[in-house]
Amino acid sequence: MVDHTSKLVTRTGLTIVVQPAGSDDDAILNELFHQVRPQDLHFRFLGGMKEVPPRQIHQMTHVDHRTAETYIAFLEDNHTPVATAMLAREGASDRGEVAISVRADYRDHGIGWVMLAFVVRQAEAWGLNVIESIESRANHDAIELEKNMGFSVSPYPDDATLLLVKKTLRTT
Repeated sequence: MVDHTSKLVTRTGLTIVVQPAGSDDDAILNELFHQVRPQDLHFRFLGGMKEVPPRQIHQMTHVDHRTAETYIAFLEDNHTPVATAMLAREGASDRGEVAISVRADYRDHGIGWVMLAFVVRQAEAWGLNVIESIESRANHDAIELEKNMGFSVSPYPDDATLLLVKKTLRTT
């Protein structure tokens, strides 16, 4: 597992610093999720929540680092949290799930793109063969981004409102 701080530059020239969330980062994630559009919270958690409950945030910062990691992206110059990404391995399998949220006032700066590319690299470092995301059919921006990064899109079993977005990293 790769768990160091990484400096990333978006297509707009914005530099962000990405690091794994620590056990004392609940307040940072809480602040970040309060700056995410309600529609994007719905897409991220596939539910009607208006805010992320403290217990759920706590679960994101207190993970088994062998099977899951939550990353936080900060602006380089003032340490403002602007995005978060989660990568979770499905048990002992070679498959993982990814989810990303970007702060509303920093959308359209290419942060989602560099965060997804970062998580793909982390998944490869973990030895995963496939990463997936479950997306609402209405989340056109995320689906388009994932398609542009080589993810395939298929219907999600038993729920016509969802799509399974998948990228094969390597074949076994």
